Amino acid sequence: MKKYNYPIGFMQGRLSNKIDNLIQAFPWDDWENEFLLAHENSIQIMEWTLDAKRLYENPIMKKEGRKKIKHLCNKFNLSIPSLTGDCFMQKPFWKSTNSEKLQKDFIEVCKSASSLGIKDIVIPLVDNGRLENSYQYKFLIDFLLSQNDFFIDQQIRILFESEFDPSKLKTFISKFPKDTFGINYDIGNSASLDYNSDEEFLNYGDRILNIHVKDRLKGGNTIALGHGNVDFKKVFKNILNTFYKGNFILQTARAEDNNHVRVILKYKKHIESLLEELSLSKK
Repeated sequence: MKKYNYPIGFMQGRLSNKIDNLIQAFPWDDWENEFLLAHENSIQIMEWTLDAKRLYENPIMKKEGRKKIKHLCNKFNLSIPSLTGDCFMQKPFWKSTNSEKLQKDFIEVCKSASSLGIKDIVIPLVDNGRLENSYQYKFLIDFLLSQNDFFIDQQIRILFESEFDPSKLKTFISKFPKDTFGINYDIGNSASLDYNSDEEFLNYGDRILNIHVKDRLKGGNTIALGHGNVDFKKVFKNILNTFYKGNFILQTARAEDNNHVRVILKYKKHIESLLEELSLSKK
């Protein structure tokens, strides 16, 4: 039987204990150890996470820190192809009265990521980052389009994670060039909003460049895979039917017993088995 290999990685911090009881935050005390843990458990992809708090203290934003990150990537055979900018959600420049400074922060994040070979920068247009009026909508579009040449020069792509319904997200992403902009599809968020994955992939499946894997209750929080509102077989059939070539990043529920490595490996095996089953059924 042919073995199908899919690029499944983890959201930084998911192998460490929670910070301030948050489901996701940069693991200040354990970030270096996560490289070792990933290597020991045959995980080769990490998505970096960046918070607004202590932004410029984050190792990715410092020359010596990036040198350390490169060393750890080489030592433990781990790649960091993407970065989730929770900092942009926490302090969205498209909403702020201090927009100029936050725009400069955004540019510095892009430069720092690019210098490490990180290709995809995720902008979460959810929660505090959601677009709430036409001014914010136009402001964000105009600013990002004005930086398109910069993104090309830095060899990065901007990916939007959004709560827009499928039709509205199709309209939104159509305003951006395909070479430098795309969609980060969050399986759990879509399930929480009760969106139909058939409709989603019909509208913008060809623009999806990165996928966050989690399960959520309808209108509720992240929960263990298989216990929420996600129809995993339906979603993954749609993913495979679009000939998706990107990564699957486990942004899953945390372990109740703090054995976070064990639960990530459980979820990884579950997704691998599902993808392999669906791939074989297409033959």
